[in-house]
Amino acid sequence: MRKLLLSLFILAIQLLGPASIAFATPEYARQTGLQCRDCHIEAMGGGPLTEKGKQFLEDMKVKGLYRPLSETQKIVRLLIGYIHLLTAIAWFGTILYVHILLKPAYAARGLPKGELILGWLSIIVLAITGTLLTIARIPAWKVFYTTRFGILLGIKIILFLIMASTAFVVTFFIGPRLKRKLKTRWETDISRGKQDLTIEEIHSFDGKEGRPAFVAYKGKVYDVSHSKLWKDGSHVRKHLAGHDLTDALKTAPHAEDKVTAMPEVGRLIEAGQKIPRPMPERAFYVLAYINLGFVFLITFIIALWRWW
Repeated sequence: MRKLLLSLFILAIQLLGPASIAFATPEYARQTGLQCRDCHIEAMGGGPLTEKGKQFLEDMKVKGLYRPLSETQKIVRLLIGYIHLLTAIAWFGTILYVHILLKPAYAARGLPKGELILGWLSIIVLAITGTLLTIARIPAWKVFYTTRFGILLGIKIILFLIMASTAFVVTFFIGPRLKRKLKTRWETDISRGKQDLTIEEIHSFDGKEGRPAFVAYKGKVYDVSHSKLWKDGSHVRKHLAGHDLTDALKTAPHAEDKVTAMPEVGRLIEAGQKIPRPMPERAFYVLAYINLGFVFLITFIIALWRWW
């Protein structure tokens, strides 16, 4: 399997390498500040070059800033770019969903295994496809500091590497330590007969992947993990564990005793009321919001590429 992946990687590099036939791209127009018709006979660009365009092309070749691509190489680059874009959407979408809709507390006790796998697969695929695309678009190192495109690309690469590094730190250092701290705190609180949770923290007790299933009702938190009616954290495919059911129970066909009969594990902390957090958890929150900021920065850079 490793030999196959290595062979595919080498083949992609060869396909994206130098060739003899190519067409100019909008990056060259951006570098000069000229319009397409200044270098092309057709006003919309593409096709035969004017004398000025031919001279500019020769100058780019002499400077080592021109890398032509054949039609086959363009198709390969398109497919790799498509995979790169889809993967970025999946990764960024997961980050936005967790951080904006569910809040970081959802992942503070450990990201669900499926989302963790998706995150790392996305990082790996983005690294591979991004490397191939960079090879295809950057013919010389000086492009990174002499052209607008190269500078923006360099910034994007640095932000990606920082995000990947923080993911590594959270997964292999902060995550395990945080789980140990939270487990100790949880066992201590349970032994004292109490556990204070915010609504965001309750979201992580969704009854999936072996996690407990908690629900909140009238300011109290109940454990429904062992109820057959809450298998996998779902009740009659309508209500999900990890949520406040105070309003939902008003329209339920049964009385509140179906919930209050469950083991009470603590109380629901009101919004704005703070509880002390261990250092690993605070570090997790900081890195989580830093990554969220990087998502907006990277998408802003992409917007600058295409529309500024």
